[in-house]
Amino acid sequence: MQRWLLAHPRFVLHFTPTYSSWINQVERWLAELQRRCLERGVFCSLDELTTALEDWIKLWNEHARPFKWTKTADQIIDRICRYCSRISGPGH
Repeated sequence: MQRWLLAHPRFVLHFTPTYSSWINQVERWLAELQRRCLERGVFCSLDELTTALEDWIKLWNEHARPFKWTKTADQIIDRICRYCSRISGPGH
């Protein structure tokens, strides 16, 4: 592998920590696409869907900014615990 990489310098390996995996970013972006473009949309043809997606992606790219977490891990875990205790009671 090392010899191949040396013979092909245009390819560079980038290692990222598991917690910052690119797939997490892709999943987050797809969630935004679902929420902002598709969730309440009505598309009567593939062309309408394609146009809506392309328009939304163009708008997203014009105002692109990185995702930024605004809560600490402890705050997220506390909220999940409160939710779990609320839904695990009687009547659920």
